[in-house]
Amino acid sequence: MGAGESIMPLSWNEIRSRAIALAHEFKDARREDGESQTFYNEFFNVFGISRRRVATFEEPVKKLGKKRGRIDLFWKGTLLVEQKSAGHDLVKAKEQAFDYFPHLKEEELPRHVLVSDFQTFELHDLDTGKVTKFKLKDLPKHVELFSFIAGYKQREFKDQDPVNIHASEIMGGLHDALKDNGYVGADLELFLVRLLFCLFADDTGIFEKDIFTDYIDQRTREDGTDLGPKLAELFQILNQEHDKRPKNLDEDLARFAYINGDLFRRPLTIASFDSKMRTALLDACYFEWDAISPAVFGALFQHVMDSEDKDKRRGIGAHYTTEKNILKVCGALFLDDLKQELEQTKDKAKLRALHDRIAGYQFLDPACGCGNFLIIAYREMRLLEIELLKKLYPDRDQLQLLDITKLSRIDVDKFYGIEIEEFPSRVAEVALWLVDHQMNMRLSEAFGFAYVRIPLKASPHIANADALKADWAGLVPPDKLSFILGNPPFIGHQYRSKQQVENQELIWGKKGRFGRLDFVSCWYRKALDYIRANPAIKVAFVSTNSLCQGEQASILWSYMFQQGVHIDFAHRTFEWASDARGKAAVHCVIVGFSLGQPQRRRLFEYDDIQGDPHEVEKVANINGYLIDGPDIALPTRTRPKPGYLQMLKGSQPTDGGHLVLNRDDRAALIAAEPGAAKWIKPYIGSEELLYAVERYCLWLKGIKPAELNALPMIKARVARVRASRLDSPTASVKANAATPTLFTQDRQPDEKYLVLPEVSSELRRYIPITFLSADTIASNKLQMIEGADLFLFGVLTSAMHMAWVRHICGRLKSDFSYAPSVYNNFPFPEPTDRQKQDIASAANALLETRATFKDATLAELYDPLGMPPALTKAHAALDRAVDKAYRSQPFANDRVRMEFLFKLFQETVLPLIPAPKLGGRAKKKASA
Repeated sequence: MGAGESIMPLSWNEIRSRAIALAHEFKDARREDGESQTFYNEFFNVFGISRRRVATFEEPVKKLGKKRGRIDLFWKGTLLVEQKSAGHDLVKAKEQAFDYFPHLKEEELPRHVLVSDFQTFELHDLDTGKVTKFKLKDLPKHVELFSFIAGYKQREFKDQDPVNIHASEIMGGLHDALKDNGYVGADLELFLVRLLFCLFADDTGIFEKDIFTDYIDQRTREDGTDLGPKLAELFQILNQEHDKRPKNLDEDLARFAYINGDLFRRPLTIASFDSKMRTALLDACYFEWDAISPAVFGALFQHVMDSEDKDKRRGIGAHYTTEKNILKVCGALFLDDLKQELEQTKDKAKLRALHDRIAGYQFLDPACGCGNFLIIAYREMRLLEIELLKKLYPDRDQLQLLDITKLSRIDVDKFYGIEIEEFPSRVAEVALWLVDHQMNMRLSEAFGFAYVRIPLKASPHIANADALKADWAGLVPPDKLSFILGNPPFIGHQYRSKQQVENQELIWGKKGRFGRLDFVSCWYRKALDYIRANPAIKVAFVSTNSLCQGEQASILWSYMFQQGVHIDFAHRTFEWASDARGKAAVHCVIVGFSLGQPQRRRLFEYDDIQGDPHEVEKVANINGYLIDGPDIALPTRTRPKPGYLQMLKGSQPTDGGHLVLNRDDRAALIAAEPGAAKWIKPYIGSEELLYAVERYCLWLKGIKPAELNALPMIKARVARVRASRLDSPTASVKANAATPTLFTQDRQPDEKYLVLPEVSSELRRYIPITFLSADTIASNKLQMIEGADLFLFGVLTSAMHMAWVRHICGRLKSDFSYAPSVYNNFPFPEPTDRQKQDIASAANALLETRATFKDATLAELYDPLGMPPALTKAHAALDRAVDKAYRSQPFANDRVRMEFLFKLFQETVLPLIPAPKLGGRAKKKASA
């Protein structure tokens, strides 16, 4: 049985955990002859596969020449491994591996070749040409490379071609030179767009080949003094029909085509050039622009913004996106299904029907920027149409009976965008014309004739408007539209401008908790209101991952699901990076939704947020947390399940730093005022808990005036606390200036209590949790439960609770940001007395195991690679005890755990929650 035949692949969380253990176990492996076979047996076990079922050791085979050799490990058709002892040359190992290939049968040739000396690995994917090199300790970061072993299908999305990045840099250099010379503002922006069009047209057949380059090179002075006027004259000619041009027009200018499309209509201030700037433009002319994607316009736009006003760029939430990431949206939204349908369709009548359907598709990006999503969507639709036409007309002679000018039925006038900034809206329009020309050239190549659309007749519809105030139906009626897609502005609710707050209130109303949502949520709501008129429309947005985590998930998706929304597909958290200068990288999700019931649901997971996803098999439903589970959006509950203790945030000083001491501060204060020691207590936050950092605080609760007067240094600190609170703009803090000896929020327990850090790394298998005494002050960076017992400790530090955390917890970047509502919503088990005792015993054994590592911090004990085997074993025993309190059958992976927990939530927690109240405009819409 091969890996692909396994009943159910292990979860990637489980695979990663096993990989961490393997890397730790073999960190000192050195000898090929003594350790190789043991290592690879364990290596396959990481993926839940028995090596004996798929691969053999020491497979005899001929090498080049007449020599015979033995392949160290061979999985026919899939993987060949050449293993060496530590320190051996991997280049020679690779040569040795490929020496076997000439004597292998065709069906035996592997796709993957792995060479290794135990500590360094080099994996070759012979289908893609990709070579990945990594250390053994980094295996957990690269396990997705071995998805073929695990039984997962790997989805690969191509990165932006480096030539596009170089093209963007060229235009960025021209921008900088012109700007430094005083040519700025809207004229500079439009001037650059015109130049880029001409450069592109010069290499792609819109113009005669190289006539723009020749015009600059041969008809302008080397010192550049006449270049500006010459370009102004050219731009004027490009906007004139041939029969309306001067009869005595210079022959070199007369050769240029009439473009139309309004690109060259508005007169510009004439730019001033010098010799260096002219040389820079000529360098741009010599670049091969036919190799670029028009999506490079987006990188140009971002460069302009980065250079002129970075704060403005953040303010509008602009993030130029790579083709790789845009294809993730297009693929699951429409493209994958269309490609599959085209591949399976042979009948000519059905092909014509498919052509009719895709010719009618219309697309809207309601935050289009420079049009990158529209550009890629248009390109992919045209490429799909070309493949369809090839199947429809395999005999080229049939085309002689057709009107060739109508062969392609997809044009830019089916593409709509809304963009708040004028310059990028114009860029989007021009870029769509350019990609149209590229696709016309591809069609010409496919059928052997010239297919052109110059002068331009059809135009894309790009509205320069505020999408949240604009009437989308006025731009494109809902009954005409097929898809909405894009990446609306990435702005957290705390970073919104006054105007953006007003816009969000316009969309969501002022009532309820909708003001807690990130700004991008407005596009979800606006899209939902729009598609009510046509439930067949499908929507897909890139969003900050916070919309599908913690509080925001409960607010947004409880409303969306009530309105009949279904999530059709989703990409879970990944890093959304830009290819432009000054790269922006944020943690994002992609959510595709509609009002109709999808035929299938698709979910994509990332084990490395910078890598490629794998698609989850057989997804029944996708909820607001982007897991396969019921459509439940968890509320922000203030109380736990009845019978369980309250979780609270630790105490907050709001003291200007004057009540908090480091180790040196404490020593100096006690040395000067020995009586101060009585009032100094250990002060523990997340960092102190995890890394054993020493910090203290003045805990002056109950201090008498005479005692304070006897400690002048402490009294001086108290005075500074009072002053800092009086300076605060927050009324409640000002009020606390009256009690400067006290923390503004005192929640300190009177007995032993359990704590967990508010923020903890997602890479840890378990959040480090422990107990503190009442004499240790917990800061507001800890969550705490007073009076917690070993049973509660055991459940909260179990794999079951961690599965809940990974899916429900809010995030700070990608780290867990634990709030009491995560605990309050957690579906606790209903254990028997015996099960409760078993959990408490396992929890106590875990604490005793920790105690044997006296010099290790919690961060060291829970390091993903450094977790001691004894502690790992203790956690495994606790996990088994907790699992049995839920059910007798073991849980195969986190996905199964979450399916179970959501069902339990429905049965035991959900009935305790009152129905949410809709406010304002939301209420009106719900009842409409």
